[in-house]
Amino acid sequence: MSMKKKYQGIVVPLVTPLTEGYALDKAAVERMIINLQASEAMPFVLGTTGESSSLPISVKKTYVFEAARLKTADMVLYAGISSNCLEESVEFANYCFDQGVDAVAATLPSYYALSESQMKQYFEQLADQLNGPLIIYNIFATTRMSIPLQAVDELSYHPGIVGIKDSERSTERLHEALTLWADRPDFSHFMGWAARSADALLRGSDGLVPSTGNLFPAIYRDMLKAVQEGDEEKAYSCQNQSDAFGHLYQSGKTLGESLWALKVLMQEYNLCGTTVMPPLQSLSAREERDLKTALIELVEKEEIQL
Repeated sequence: MSMKKKYQGIVVPLVTPLTEGYALDKAAVERMIINLQASEAMPFVLGTTGESSSLPISVKKTYVFEAARLKTADMVLYAGISSNCLEESVEFANYCFDQGVDAVAATLPSYYALSESQMKQYFEQLADQLNGPLIIYNIFATTRMSIPLQAVDELSYHPGIVGIKDSERSTERLHEALTLWADRPDFSHFMGWAARSADALLRGSDGLVPSTGNLFPAIYRDMLKAVQEGDEEKAYSCQNQSDAFGHLYQSGKTLGESLWALKVLMQEYNLCGTTVMPPLQSLSAREERDLKTALIELVEKEEIQL
């Protein structure tokens, strides 16, 4: 991070806390945001970690309303607006801005394979209709498409497009992206590939979007501070902690299973319950017990405190 930008820092993609009846758990939303505030992290609701593709619009709107209600003067609030329907994304994004969301993020629609030209035109059409800033969200794991960096660079000059969250697992792509945008004051790069968080920050990325931040946002606050102070050893020590906790709920699981597992770990700190929205489902009681046991052991080993 070589310069001060409007959109930067640690942005945590919050899980969506649900009651057993699949309503938003409003009390949990407040606990989760308080947890972020203690580590100077910003909330990003309704992203991939937030099960956004499975949620009804009523839950989405309630989540945005509650997060905005809890917003403080020093908070930047982000919300996901991804949909396979352009009109739905536009309508929901503008609802978000009306409630006080600062910036929205959108993936590509994921039903049809798109050409590079179609990708570019889609984001232009979306940004042209929004009442606030848009962040492009590139995530091959769910859309099965990679937005070419050339297309992103062309889009970066659109007045309504202010950054990219890139979750693609490519070191070459990361390095090329930072060559393009690390020194651009008007366009932010957020790293969504947790395993390369320290590398990204050290090379000039503006921020991180780590799902493990739902549990221990202080890891990423400390990583960012270490980078700002030129302490690479400390930054990579934080990276090792991030890797260890990420492995705990992600290893051997599908993306959907890992979201349930993350909620299991969060329940141990009274942050939220374990209910996930169908089609996602809970795993076995044994799996839940094993996760909690492993968490206790790892916390003791790493000497982590919430």
